[in-house]
Amino acid sequence: MFASRFSMLSKSMRVGRSGGPAVGFALRAQQLRLLSDETKKAIDEAVHSAPVVLFMKGTPEAPACGFSRATIQLLGQQGVDPAKFAAYNVLEDPELRQGIKEYSEWPTIPQLYVNDEFVGGCDIITNMSQTGELAELLDAAHALIPLEHDK
Repeated sequence: MFASRFSMLSKSMRVGRSGGPAVGFALRAQQLRLLSDETKKAIDEAVHSAPVVLFMKGTPEAPACGFSRATIQLLGQQGVDPAKFAAYNVLEDPELRQGIKEYSEWPTIPQLYVNDEFVGGCDIITNMSQTGELAELLDAAHALIPLEHDK
């Protein structure tokens, strides 16, 4: 599904990180410039594909890491409507896996977007769930399964 959009893109986005903060900043700036317009457009389309979008390792049915599994469980506990949710498996395509990190400027996966806005990774989602902020965000996005009396 997503991998086909990235299959013809350049593999030039991989830049190693080493050195101190100044070197790290320079490398990160270089990485951001390496995010091709094609890759950015495909990620933009993915982010806009549903009110709740998760870039994860594996699939919702078979998460491939504990952080992706925990994030899926938290979204399920909140009652996210499957019709308003899209998940993208970054393990299917190296350009997506690297590109989403550059797109969000966030180094880890999973990554959650709500109403086209980057929310964070598993640690932030967990914290937001504990404080009630996640429920509020998802409710404001109209991304939860409607209650019987709301129908």
